[in-house]
Amino acid sequence: MKKGFLFAALLLVAISFTKSASAQSVKIGYFDEQKVIALFPGIQEKLDTVLQSYAKDTLQDEYDYTLKSYQVKDSIYRRDSLELSKRPKALQLSTDELNQLKYKLINWQQYQQEAMQQKQEQLLLPFRQKIFAALSEVISENKYTWVINESALSPYFQHSIADNLAIRTAMKLKLPLPKDVEEAFRVATGGSAPKAPAKK
Repeated sequence: MKKGFLFAALLLVAISFTKSASAQSVKIGYFDEQKVIALFPGIQEKLDTVLQSYAKDTLQDEYDYTLKSYQVKDSIYRRDSLELSKRPKALQLSTDELNQLKYKLINWQQYQQEAMQQKQEQLLLPFRQKIFAALSEVISENKYTWVINESALSPYFQHSIADNLAIRTAMKLKLPLPKDVEEAFRVATGGSAPKAPAKK
């Protein structure tokens, strides 16, 4: 889902406006979702707190449970190995079950990292939905035909801060902007942009 979801959504919105704007000139904006997310007050602290709690409580409990399950099943497997060897299907099932637990424990660090990323994506989803809704309005109101991910821009491409849709989206969401960014944007747009709360 991550960045691919937002990029696909941006492309879809841009394409829908391209048809209606085919007789008009092409207007290109650029956007960086991460810059907008970072402007939500206290978001990093909230993420850190929830993720630390998730790692300490949920994931640690899961690790302890998996380790205990492995130890118990390994003990049973060793004890009953002679009996299991007479029943090939039961032996295969027991071996597979034990190997799955062993694999999970060996690769726990990767498993935990993926679980943390999924949890972070879950926490960020409501923010991303707000951003996408505001961005859609910005694209429509300002008649942009194409929206490009800022990271895809060439360093040699001369782009105007007035076409930075992250700033326009932040203003639409009434998020605080750094004073220098807000001032540069006002100068570039002739002072027509709505005022967002200034970032302290």
